[in-house]
Amino acid sequence: MIQTTDLRGLAPTHAQLLDLVPRSHADVGAATDAARRLVDDVRERGAAALRDQAARFDGVRPDALRVTTQTIDEAVAALDPLVKEALVESIARVTQASRAQVPAPTTTRPAAGATIEQRWQPVTRAGVYVPGGKAVYPSSVVMNVVPAQVAGVSSIALVSPAQREHGGGVHPVILGAAGLLGIDEVYAIGGAGAIGALAYGVPELELEPVQVITGPGNNFVAAAKQLVRGRVGIDSVAGATEILVIADDSADATLVAVDLISQAEHDEEASAVLVTDSAPFAEAVVAELTRLVPRTLSAARVRTALSGRQSAVVLVDDLRQAAAFSNAYGPEHLEVQTRDDDAVLADITDAGAIFVGPDTPVSLGDYLAGSNHVLPTSGQSRFSSGLGAFTFLRPQQIVRYDAEALGAVAERLVALSNAELLPAHGEAVAARLSRP
Repeated sequence: MIQTTDLRGLAPTHAQLLDLVPRSHADVGAATDAARRLVDDVRERGAAALRDQAARFDGVRPDALRVTTQTIDEAVAALDPLVKEALVESIARVTQASRAQVPAPTTTRPAAGATIEQRWQPVTRAGVYVPGGKAVYPSSVVMNVVPAQVAGVSSIALVSPAQREHGGGVHPVILGAAGLLGIDEVYAIGGAGAIGALAYGVPELELEPVQVITGPGNNFVAAAKQLVRGRVGIDSVAGATEILVIADDSADATLVAVDLISQAEHDEEASAVLVTDSAPFAEAVVAELTRLVPRTLSAARVRTALSGRQSAVVLVDDLRQAAAFSNAYGPEHLEVQTRDDDAVLADITDAGAIFVGPDTPVSLGDYLAGSNHVLPTSGQSRFSSGLGAFTFLRPQQIVRYDAEALGAVAERLVALSNAELLPAHGEAVAARLSRP
């Protein structure tokens, strides 16, 4: 069902741990050539290319690629009342958490007559990608759109693959979530081509290029985001979802097992890792996986994910070593279920989002915790963060000096400009000081 890695009695260095962490065979780089062809096709042929790609990959050729506002309104009205209530609550909680991510403007005064104002300026236009393959993700609409709106982005375009079961349109629950957020620019396009459309625009659809693209997708979507980075900003190059659980024998084996299963059901390439200092507890979790996996709706997908090289039970000597392994792994989602969660947490430096205690499962963060579920995967949490309002903000410095403040630094500025063999820099200052 799931492999076991035994690190007990070993003292691997951080570099050695980086080589020991379980990773999937899937490689975004392997999809790059195909993604480049799809993006270039959209740049050259526009809407015709998008329709051909929908027919090829989604099994349907949409008549209209842009969704009408009437269709969006109808989708909102048709939402299951409990689903609508959950989405409204999720929007409220994510909004509250996202507002805490917007820094206040500040002003520093290096000297009399000199100020540097720091402000955070939102991009004008953003593009949001919402997957539509093995599952439906209205929660991803919330997680991507809300931070952009909180940041102050005034124009947001949403793309999601055409659905054969819905006449070539976007899934109605995704449309309903978009409508609740006031998003009226939605396109039934998906895959690498949709990323190209957002980056370069499609004039015949009146789809204007965006400045930032966010949202998860498959390897081709991730590869396309890499290709257009530089023309636009992106949140991250995300792969299949990951969960790493640090637990000792005080944890509930059933709860740990269901949490591993909950993330494994996303995709056959999903990663599920348990790190524990208790061999009997590890055996109990494996027994629960064996018992519970056949009962889940996505049993075949879960079994494939758990059996893959990217999933493992890792045995360690103690929880300090567990934290060291986790930091080397850099998980998208980290759960901590131990006798002293805070002690473990103190040793954690690298994780996308951390869920502490037996009553804080990752699924809570996926939907209603208020945290954002768009997070770095494939070890990228070791150097980057998840999606937030800050993703759509750019810090800008506004500098104001009066003549006296400029004169006070002129001599030293000229000295530096001459030392760098750039005398015109100093001459630009001297010209101001020589004025009557």
